Amino acid sequence: MTQTTIDAADFRKVLGSYPTGVCVVTALDGDNKPAGMVVGSFTSVSLDPPLVGFFPDKKSTSWPLIENAGHFCVNVMGSDQQDVCRAVGAKGDEKFVGVEYTLSEHNLPIIANSLACIECRLYSVTEAGDHWFVMGEVLRMESTRDEDPMLFHRGKYGGFAEVL
Repeated sequence: MTQTTIDAADFRKVLGSYPTGVCVVTALDGDNKPAGMVVGSFTSVSLDPPLVGFFPDKKSTSWPLIENAGHFCVNVMGSDQQDVCRAVGAKGDEKFVGVEYTLSEHNLPIIANSLACIECRLYSVTEAGDHWFVMGEVLRMESTRDEDPMLFHRGKYGGFAEVL
């Protein structure tokens, strides 16, 4: 099979037609400060052992902080948490200013009012083009509220509306 050239803008536009859930992956950095990144690529991987995965960009400055921690928490965002996503998705050291969170028994930041939290031990990191494929072994998980999830679609945050 010959290699095809795909235009990056077309790739983003076409794949942007597929809505994704929005999560914030958190950990404590080497100075015990919260580190985090917004991802729309979170997925379940395996039941036995319980594994989940996500795909951070290789250029991410937050991913190395989370990777060095050796464990992380996936916080599933509600549609009412756009402010949290915008704060944590910003560049710089002030990502958690105004973001409410508590530390779990595993010393991981759990964002207040997230729909669910999934605490993981780093299981593997595999190269995947211009991203990493990160898998985590689930240590603890909890659904915390039953509300509308945040979705990312065509470059915008939004919610879910059931069609009857």
